[in-house]
Amino acid sequence: MGQTAAVDAYLWITVVSLAAWAWLLLGQGFFWRTDVRLPPRREPEVWPSVCVVVPARDEAAVLPESLPSLLAQDYPGRAEVFLVDDGSTDGTGELARELSRRHGGLPLTVGSPGEPPAGWTGKLWAVRYGIGLARARDPEYLLLTDADIAHAPDSLRELVAAAGAGGFDVVSQMARLRVASLWERLVVPAFVYFFAQLYPFRWIGRKGSRTAAAAGGCVLLRADMAQQARIPDAIRHAVIDDVALARAVKGAGGRVWLGLAERVDSVRPYPRLRDLWRMVSRSAYAQLRHHPLLLLGTVAGLALVYLVPPAAVVVGAAGGDPAVALVGAAAWAVMAGTYLPMLRYYGQPLWLAPLLPFTASLYLLMTVDSAVQHYRGRGAAWKGRTYARPDAVAEEG
Repeated sequence: MGQTAAVDAYLWITVVSLAAWAWLLLGQGFFWRTDVRLPPRREPEVWPSVCVVVPARDEAAVLPESLPSLLAQDYPGRAEVFLVDDGSTDGTGELARELSRRHGGLPLTVGSPGEPPAGWTGKLWAVRYGIGLARARDPEYLLLTDADIAHAPDSLRELVAAAGAGGFDVVSQMARLRVASLWERLVVPAFVYFFAQLYPFRWIGRKGSRTAAAAGGCVLLRADMAQQARIPDAIRHAVIDDVALARAVKGAGGRVWLGLAERVDSVRPYPRLRDLWRMVSRSAYAQLRHHPLLLLGTVAGLALVYLVPPAAVVVGAAGGDPAVALVGAAAWAVMAGTYLPMLRYYGQPLWLAPLLPFTASLYLLMTVDSAVQHYRGRGAAWKGRTYARPDAVAEEG
């Protein structure tokens, strides 16, 4: 009797998992589709001026691949690049000047803001300094881009044309992350997949929608909206600064668009699992607003949605219960099917799709580890800078 009740309970749990996947498939903004690319563009009669702000801390390893792509932008209007050397110890600033002398292109200014005051993340303090330098040029747009992002020659032109045609205050593209090592293949496409599940791109760009997010590596921001939304001062302590920026813009009445990039790429490598682990865990608990109940709900949700289906297949097959195995297989199939478009986008083999539960278990552990580090008071560390309280000041970028 007890064994039968246990089987029935597991069957119902598996049915709930399948129902959750039916909802995610059809009711979560079609998050799994990868066709949200730059909206229709229309070239303006007069191209607006743009200042590009690049916060950089110890980025000498990636600058030779990324900075020349910014300097080489084929933009018809006035454009200038401001690289903010945020206390680097590897010669980032001097290397940037050398790359500018060697490659030419857009004018480059290199500045340094000094250490951030209390209440500011290092990246946002650098962004504030860069925006301050840019305002002397009175630009109509600001392009906030990370030092590890390489842009196609027409990237700036396409972003500005899309913003003007669509009336957007923010146009952001999620750069295509590097996928080369085994762990990058397993973790990186899933990272973007999970992000889109939390913030469906279709909902972000819809008028009246409260869903707000951006991708910090490539954010074109209307300069007057930056002042109206008090960016970056209003989000100075944000761990996940790109999402905070989008929320601030929407809160000020602005419009935001976010989609996948076609020719904007991150050149930063994450060859080992511990590199990816640190990238995710330093901000995962902040995404949950450091709330224990949200953590418990997230762990339970991840287990129900991603871990129950394969477990049901194993339990059903081993226990001779075809109903449990069948329902679990159906949920697992829907899960894998929704992951296929992201694997295609990243050019990865489709046989990785059934391994998504394994990757989800890694993300579950990373999230728990993020909470553990928070409660141990160790602070968040990034590029040699340690923050005592990750809920108040932690850096992303």
